[in-house]
Amino acid sequence: MSAAAAERLVQMANQIAREFAAQEPDAPARATATHLRRYWDPRMRATIVDELAAGGSGLTEVAREAVRILADGS
Repeated sequence: MSAAAAERLVQMANQIAREFAAQEPDAPARATATHLRRYWDPRMRATIVDELAAGGSGLTEVAREAVRILADGS
């Protein structure tokens, strides 16, 4: 995917994470990871995991933790 597409995925992950932020402390990241796993295309998931591996600039803390969970397969 292009850099612009990856940037859009970062924005989308951050938006999803914000939606779950009102939940308990550990829940937002897990809920975000679950959402990404269920609804994102495998290429989108691979791209966001690659973005995290490259430093994850632009990802919020909740989104960053969600992508870590996604990458770990937990």
